[in-house]
Order: sequence, then C-alpha cells, then structure tokens
Amino acid sequence: MRFDQPATTNPIDQGRVVGRATPRIDGPLKTTGTAPYAYERHDVAPAPAIGYVVGAGIAKGRVASMDLAAARKAPGVLTIVTARNAGKLGKSDKNTAKLLGGPQVDHYHQALALVVAETFEQARAAAALIGIRYETAPGRFDLAAAKLHAPLAKDDGMGGKSQTHVGDFEGAFAKAPVQLDATYTTPDQGHAMMEPHATLATWEGRKLTVWTANQMVGWAVDDLAATLGIPKENVSVKSPYIGGGFGGKLFLRADVLLAALGARAVNRPVKLALTRPLMFNNTTHRPATIQRIRIGAGKDGRIAAIGHESWSGDLPGGKPETAVAQTRLLYAGEHRLTAMRLAVLDLPEGNAMRAPGEAPGMMALEIAMDEMAEKLGLDPIEFRLRNDTQVDPEKPQRPFSQRRLADCFKLGAERFGWSKRNAKPAQVRDGRWMVGLGVAAAFRNNIVMKSKARVRLDGEGRVVVETDMTDIGTGSYTVIAQTAAETMGVPLERVRVLLGDSDYPVSCGSGGQWGGNSSCAGVYAACMKLRGMVAQKAGLGDDATFVDGEVRGGGKSVPLESFSGLVAEDGMEYGDLDKRYQQSTFGAHFVEAAVDAFTGEVRVRRMLAVCAAGRILNPVSARSQVIGAMTMGVGAALMEELHVDKRRGFFVNHDLAGYEVPVHADIPHQDVVFLDEVDPVSSPLKAKGVGELGICGVAAAVANAVYNATGVRVREYPITLDKLLKGLPPVA
Repeated sequence: MRFDQPATTNPIDQGRVVGRATPRIDGPLKTTGTAPYAYERHDVAPAPAIGYVVGAGIAKGRVASMDLAAARKAPGVLTIVTARNAGKLGKSDKNTAKLLGGPQVDHYHQALALVVAETFEQARAAAALIGIRYETAPGRFDLAAAKLHAPLAKDDGMGGKSQTHVGDFEGAFAKAPVQLDATYTTPDQGHAMMEPHATLATWEGRKLTVWTANQMVGWAVDDLAATLGIPKENVSVKSPYIGGGFGGKLFLRADVLLAALGARAVNRPVKLALTRPLMFNNTTHRPATIQRIRIGAGKDGRIAAIGHESWSGDLPGGKPETAVAQTRLLYAGEHRLTAMRLAVLDLPEGNAMRAPGEAPGMMALEIAMDEMAEKLGLDPIEFRLRNDTQVDPEKPQRPFSQRRLADCFKLGAERFGWSKRNAKPAQVRDGRWMVGLGVAAAFRNNIVMKSKARVRLDGEGRVVVETDMTDIGTGSYTVIAQTAAETMGVPLERVRVLLGDSDYPVSCGSGGQWGGNSSCAGVYAACMKLRGMVAQKAGLGDDATFVDGEVRGGGKSVPLESFSGLVAEDGMEYGDLDKRYQQSTFGAHFVEAAVDAFTGEVRVRRMLAVCAAGRILNPVSARSQVIGAMTMGVGAALMEELHVDKRRGFFVNHDLAGYEVPVHADIPHQDVVFLDEVDPVSSPLKAKGVGELGICGVAAAVANAVYNATGVRVREYPITLDKLLKGLPPVA
C-alpha cells in the first residue's frame, strides 16, 4: 500500500480498540519471568558453551603480542577467537569501528578476544590469563581541546546539511536591540539499560541463527551477513523480547559477531553477554557537546536572528551529534544559522541514544530561551508563544501538518499552576528548601519508515500477525494487536502477534520514535489486503464491513473462521508528504524543583508533560513511554555523566555503581496529558511517535526550575551541587 495523500476516513477511525487504554498483552510474561530473552533461551539450545569478551586495555595503538598459552590450558576452555584466527571479516557501514579489533586498537575496550569455555566462571578465569602487550599511540580524548580545530561535519549524519543559512544572521544579530550569546555543554552519557547486550548463536551447516537483543532485525541480518561475508539467506535473527534498547541496540554489536564466531569455532551453541564495563566502553554512547546559541530579538520579544552551533566528537568516520536539528524548526526568526562541527576523538563510538540530536540540543536551546525571556522581561511561556510559527521557518511555503505547541503550553500552564510562579528567582522558600518552577518546549520530528507484515486467519477465526518488528519495552505487541483487531473487526483476544524474527516480513524496527506508527501502518496495509480477499471470497463488494468476528454486507454475514488459511502480506510505503508538510511532534514540560539552601541538593518535586503527537494508539503504553522518558530527562539534568580519563581515553565510571541514573526515590509525581488530535498527513493511522518527545526538553525544564529556585544559572550539565553552592544566596 502506498501512502501519498492525507488519510481520509478508514477502519482505524472506528475507535473500538485503537485509542483505548489497554494493558500490555505481554505483561503477564514479563511479570512472571517467562518472557524469553536472548540470554535465557534454554529451550532452543540447552547447555551452550559460554563466551567471555576480552576488551582492549588501551584506547589507541596496536597489539604487539598476545600470549594465549596459559588461557588455552585453563580448565574448561574450548577455544579462543582473535582477529588472527577469526577469518576475513568485513565491517558494516553502520559500525564506526571494527567489532573485533587487532592488531590495531581503535578505542578502549574494543573486543580483542573471545574465550569460549564450558562455564562462565571458567571463561572469565581464562580470560584473565591472556597476556597482551601493547604499543600505545597518542590519542585525542578531550572535546574542549579539539574544539578549535574541529571542521564542519560532512553532513548531519542522515544525509542532510551540516550547516544552514537563512537571511543575514550575523547582520541581524548585530543590530538586534536585545541579544544573548551563551555557551552550554552536555557530557558523554551512557545507555545503562537493564538487559546487557547478549546473544546466543548456533550454526546448522552454513546457516547461522542468533537469538539476540537487537532493535532492528532487518539491519542485523544485513550487517551480520556483510561482516561475516556470508549470504543473507544464511542468517536468521530472532529478537522477540528486548530488555531496553534506547538506540544502543540499533546496530550490530560485538556480542552478536563474537557469539557467531565462537559457535562456528567450537561447532556448538555459544552464548555471551557483555559485562557492564564493556556496555559503556565497547558499545555506543551519547557524545558530549559544546553548544553556542545566539538569539537576537526586538524589544517586542520577536526573534529576528537565531543561531545554534554545536561541536561533538567521534571516531574517524563517525557522525556528529545532531544537536541543532530542533533549532531549525522550533521557533520563528527571519535570519537563521545552524552548524555542526565534528572533532576526531579516540573515545568509544558515539551514536544514537535516547532521542538523538533533539535531546542534548534542547538541553541548551530551552535554557537559552529562558535566559532571553528574562532579558526581555517576558514570561518564558509568553516569549515562546510570541515566536510560535505554523510554517517551517527555513521554508515558509511548507506548513506543519499539525503544530499545537501553543495549546500544550496553555493547557500545561493551567494544570500546573504556572500563574503562581514568582518571576524573580530565589524568592520562594519551604523551610530549608528553595523552590522554583521551570518550563521547556518538547519537540521531536515525526519519522515514517517502510514496514511490512503478514496476516493470516486460522481455523478458529483468529488473526495471526507476523512481522520482524521488535518490542523494546514500548508496547509493540499491544498496539499491533489493537491495529489488527480494529481493522479486521475482531476482539483483541482473537489476535496473536508474532514479532522479532527475520523469517517474518521486514518491518521498520524500533527506534527514533518511528516504530509504533510505522509498524502499525504496515500491519494495517496487510489487514486491508486480507479484508479485500475475504470480501471477494464471500461475494461481497467494497462496502463489506468487518465487525464482531464477521464480514457483513448485502444482507448476509459470514464468520471469519470460514476463511481459514487465507494469508495476506503487504506493507506501507510513503510518498512525498514529508516534503510537502513538515511533520513534527510537540509538547511542553513543566517542573517544580527544590534546592537545599545549605547543601545545594536538588529534588524534583513534580512534573507535567503535555504532548501533541497525533492519534495515541494506546494511552496506557504511551503514558508509560513518556514518564520513562521524563525520568531519563531528570537523569540527564542532575546526575548522568560519563567521566573521561583524558590520559588513557576511557570512561572511568563504567558500571552502575559509578554511573548514576535516577531511581524511584528521585522521581516524584508525574502527570502526562495527550491532546486529542489526529494527523492525516502522517499515516493511515493518523498517529505519530511519542517516546522521544517525552525526553526532549525535560532537562532544560529542570534547569530552569533550579534557576528560578536559586538564581544560579548552570550552563554545564549535569547540574550538580558543586556548581550551585558557590552561587547560592547566603543562609541567614
């Protein structure tokens, strides 16, 4: 099915199942511990051998020698795989560095060897016996030091421009009566998902099967085949349940490749999980940024010039953090400038993490908007509303398909009690606590991707859906089931959803806020094709209706079980609507924060997110995504930071003892409101994504609340007490 015109009335609009608050159908499996995750697939490969990965102990240089003799003789050891005996390996374009290093070392904890043994303890003990002698080379580990010589990135990481100009930014900024020129920094941050990167691999002849934690099954098949140099037809990837991905499992990682190599070497199943330090230093992370924002406005509060420049770093061949993306679209302003510069750093790979681009970009932009509002003597919400726009600021001829940012701010302000905010900082006290309110816009572009599915009717009238779509904890099983139930006119309990298997049609996969809308659109296309087949076999016309497990029309009704065995496969492809209309999601984040006047300790007291993201397919799972994202935003604001050892080039706090993330005690009451809207330009479901929207802007709302509470403006994340103490008002 091709979607190239705005959607009109269709079966999804019935609203019998889609749009209803529905508990997740995979919930019982998750809560009883019976959901089969990759490392626990005892049913498919009993008693596998165990792999343990040895990571590089330097960040830059080469392996001069590797002594494996003692490790090979250790109890239980079956084999040791290194670059010398692994055979010729390729590298996917999606991987910046080789997944198996040697002799060249590209970054700290790059995988250099895999020990395969009968037990985990034996593999770990043997790994400790491997003697590696390195020849180190000078490395670049400091973004601030590399900033001066960082060139413009080749592109924005997605094929777009790394620099944009509209009008005369420099001239307009210089003439603006009110100006802001400020620099903000965000640190390196790690995913820290609960489930480690884990894989179980088996070979049957030349056919490889991996059970793994991967968000994009189709990409994994392509990249694993390319890396191993085998036909795609010989690769099977299964990933039905994932314990957190957040971008860290979008691409092929070392666990998948090494499990496959180990299994081939010993001719038996091998499973491995990356240790927590390897998750931080071996896989991907969000790179640090330095961001300069300049805003020039008239005394009426209208922005005349807005400029956003960002610096980030990555390994050679890497991509920039797209921190300026939202500034191109969020606020009006005739004269505009954005630029992304990319330094070469020898740190582990920087890549997608928890709303790439907009998340760290809005950490800076939305503080800058508050600072500018203060200079103008305007309420922060009023300043944003004065610079709202219904068209793409860079291309005024292109309207937004839906843009209800103003509605989000107005409704949020009313519900949160914004009118009670004292505009003068450091005025509200609750005992020893200084209390403030903060706000920020929420923004994330709406992305649609091609997605396919197969739908069939079984002998009991059930609808069985098969697609390689993944569920990373976002509720894919449920929204897909709701889509199929709504379209085919059956109760939810008569839908069976099978996901995460490369034997199924290739879907959009999970990531970038595109998963729910795009995968459900593919299921809708397959269901509509099946409806046509059923109607034809029943001798009914195009006006056939599907309701209560029957197809009806022309005065007769036929139960769906009468069409047992019918199978339809189709997908959703998209035309140029994304070029004719700017498609984005919007929201507003509100935060109340309290700061201890004596210690500078910050406590977030309450939070509200108001979101405009098209049709909400399942309010329960959508709310869960947003409150989870809000929690991540608190972490980014107050605690999350990978500390770089700038001598040796690694992340020092590479475990959950040293890398702090929010826990239940850190998170107060959270409220989420979804505006009642549909977006016919997005897809036949008229939905959009919502996951990333929940994080983009949260950290800035926290920062703005802290400033309102204390009068101390922190532009360097995270906002830790040491950055507040020196500026806090004297304690009487």
